[in-house]
Amino acid sequence: MNMDKRKLKGTGKLALVAAIGLMVGVFLQKGFLTSASVHDHEEAANTGRSAKERVWTCSMHPQIKLPKPGKCPICFMDLIPLEGGGDETGMREIRISPYAAKLMEVETSGVTRQFVDAEVRMVGQIDYDETRVSTISAWAAGRLDRLFANYTGIPVKKGDHMAEIYSPDLLTAQEALIQALGAVESLRQSKSDIVRRTAKSTVEAAREKLRLLGLTAEQIAQIEVNRKTSDHIILFSPVAGIVIHKNAQEGMYVQTGSRIYTVADLSSVWAKLDAYESDLDWMRYGGRVEFTTEAYPGRVFKGTISFIDPTIDPVSRTAKVRVNVSNEDLSLKPGMFVRAIVRSKMASGGCVMNNDLSGKWISPMHPEIVKDGPGNCDVCGMPLVSAESLGYVGEEKGNAPLVIPASAALKTGKRAVVYLALPDTEKPVYEGREVILGPRLGNFYIVESGLQEGDRVVTRAAFKLDAELQIQAKPSMMSEGGDRE
Repeated sequence: MNMDKRKLKGTGKLALVAAIGLMVGVFLQKGFLTSASVHDHEEAANTGRSAKERVWTCSMHPQIKLPKPGKCPICFMDLIPLEGGGDETGMREIRISPYAAKLMEVETSGVTRQFVDAEVRMVGQIDYDETRVSTISAWAAGRLDRLFANYTGIPVKKGDHMAEIYSPDLLTAQEALIQALGAVESLRQSKSDIVRRTAKSTVEAAREKLRLLGLTAEQIAQIEVNRKTSDHIILFSPVAGIVIHKNAQEGMYVQTGSRIYTVADLSSVWAKLDAYESDLDWMRYGGRVEFTTEAYPGRVFKGTISFIDPTIDPVSRTAKVRVNVSNEDLSLKPGMFVRAIVRSKMASGGCVMNNDLSGKWISPMHPEIVKDGPGNCDVCGMPLVSAESLGYVGEEKGNAPLVIPASAALKTGKRAVVYLALPDTEKPVYEGREVILGPRLGNFYIVESGLQEGDRVVTRAAFKLDAELQIQAKPSMMSEGGDRE
């Protein structure tokens, strides 16, 4: 009896809890639906469809389909209403409501023509200017009895004495000159013009031989005045610079042509930079380069591109770019690490816009030689070439390339796709289109074909539009064949 009462009492409590839970659930459901369906009813009133017919989905996860707005359970993005029925757009087009476009945060930008700046960053190091490296060698065989420049790194000036050499060949040549001078004097009273001319020719030949053996005009004149040979001859430096190699030692016997010193003129140096093959199109012979060094932070050096290596290093995938740099104060030293920047303003057709070089003529060997008209190089004598033949143009109308923001392009590796906002439509309509893009310049791509000036491309939420295209059972523009009807 008591047990039956306890069972009846427990059953009553369970029924009471169930009733309370049912009432709370109904209350919460009614409140939630009321707040969550405000926009749903507004849309239903505008479209003539009931709220029960509206389906909400995620632009990033089209498999999510819910009967009410809210957040995607996967990525927590705002759900958008799924447009259905009555869509007469093509296979490459998608129509969405203004509200959906706002939720997707779609942004567009116009396709324009403008000059775009390309900025290429490179690293490299300072090196000797090979055209200013000279060798001081023995012009006659002999013994080096003294080296005046006796260590590497010593600075020398043009005409400085470098070494003292004893050479039997030089002694013989000196004696030949002295004898020729004596013969001229002894034949001064001769009545035969042929004999006198022959004697004078012998003197000139003896002088020329000494000159070819490395003696200066002053040394030859001294021999003629003293009429006495010298067993040691001093060798002088023909150039100014720094001794970068000392190839001989005192007491060493050398042959004709043996290298004694290597001297480099550091008033002009090379900056050898490494450029990736993808950046070579932005650089031109004669272009300007700016670079900095670790030794002089904050100081900017400038140079001119004089050579671009025609081959690519198979390991680093870079090409050497050589830059001529003036170094009158000798602040730049070979081996210094540098960071360089090449700034180019690109025009259509892959040309570089440069008003300073437009219409000019440049030396093909020495880019610092620039003239207003055709002619020959002042240094090497080669004919000048036009700046246009080197890829330079002026800022003229029509030279600006067609460009789009980089964020507008969807690249699959083989193809590039953009979404266009079609004009004069009641609701936002976007069309997917495959385009051919040129190189990327900063935040822009050059458009080779597929777009026209004035078109508007989607720069934000293009991936969402492509996902919405798949929701509507249309092929993705990102897949092969998705751009075909």
